[in-house]
Amino acid sequence: MDADHSQSRTHRFAQTASILELRSVSCAYDANRPAVCDISFSAREGEILCLLGPSGCGKTTVLRAIAGLEPVQAGQIVLSGQVVSSPLETLPTEARRVGMVFQEYALFPHLRVADNIAFGLRHLPKTERTSRVQDMLRLTGLEGFDHRYPHELSGGQQQRVALARALVQSPVVLLLDEPFSNLDPDMASRMRQEVHALLRQMNTTTIMVTHDHDEAFAMADRIAVLNQGVLEQMDSPEMIYHLPATRFVADFVGQADFIPGQIQRGIVHTELGEFPNTINGSEGDHVAVMIRPDDVHLLPNKSAAPQIVARQFRGSENLYTVQLPSGQIVHSSESSTSVYQEGTSVELRVSATHTVLFQTEHPLAPSDTGRN
Repeated sequence: MDADHSQSRTHRFAQTASILELRSVSCAYDANRPAVCDISFSAREGEILCLLGPSGCGKTTVLRAIAGLEPVQAGQIVLSGQVVSSPLETLPTEARRVGMVFQEYALFPHLRVADNIAFGLRHLPKTERTSRVQDMLRLTGLEGFDHRYPHELSGGQQQRVALARALVQSPVVLLLDEPFSNLDPDMASRMRQEVHALLRQMNTTTIMVTHDHDEAFAMADRIAVLNQGVLEQMDSPEMIYHLPATRFVADFVGQADFIPGQIQRGIVHTELGEFPNTINGSEGDHVAVMIRPDDVHLLPNKSAAPQIVARQFRGSENLYTVQLPSGQIVHSSESSTSVYQEGTSVELRVSATHTVLFQTEHPLAPSDTGRN
């Protein structure tokens, strides 16, 4: 793990004030099934925070609650030191100074680009409106497009207009709901870079919802991983990936295999060798060791028992599926030039930067130990 990079992310916002705070927030669409339960976190000035999780985990509900579109059943939401949501009171969305960009962008089809951007500035004098719009056209690379209609723009350009419309009002917090999901992969990658640079330039505190861990890694200073309405871990992208707090986090943010092991004489013994006992488990305890594909390296060896059973070419890498003698499946990421055939016997060398263990009550069967 790039520890220095992770620490620099944390240090960057250590001295800045919290712009947004969620204090034990719970929301429910019906009394018997909470959508989110006891969520607490804060975002500091200029920080980009991603809410990451699968569909239905509650991340969009949290975003809607911050925007004032969803009431809270318990807890408080605080913006710039002011309580804006509680069970007793909800400040209207228009009074919160939050900017919002949704998946569909919601541009007005009958308005030109400049008028879309200026839509929320009608209370300002015309000269100031024009000046702000021109600034946003320049910052978002839309100069020369101000007289076009939304249907005359590409998907990336439409997204920039939606972003400019939100940012032109100088929001306290910008809320992004799956903002890149309607773009093709190459365009989404370019837009992530452009949006990230723009948010940094404007020092805009941002909360972004996504189900894509690669997107969260690329954009976020910190990531909050949600599962079934519960916040499972909040940390830097590096820590989320290398030191996940739960098995769900480990599996959701990247390919992970879980190797069964047992603590004997203070060491975790597994089919792949010995690992340090990082959870201070007791003698005889059963544990699962998390292994990432980039931790496992293959060496062809005709006398070795493990065998390659599948290869996926991914452009810059090959992802190999290897079966151990027990039937346990392990994945290995090798360079695109390291091509081995199915059936090749290989020796496995594990060089994990960190040993991550999870307690288990019973020995794991091979079918329970990883994602194939």
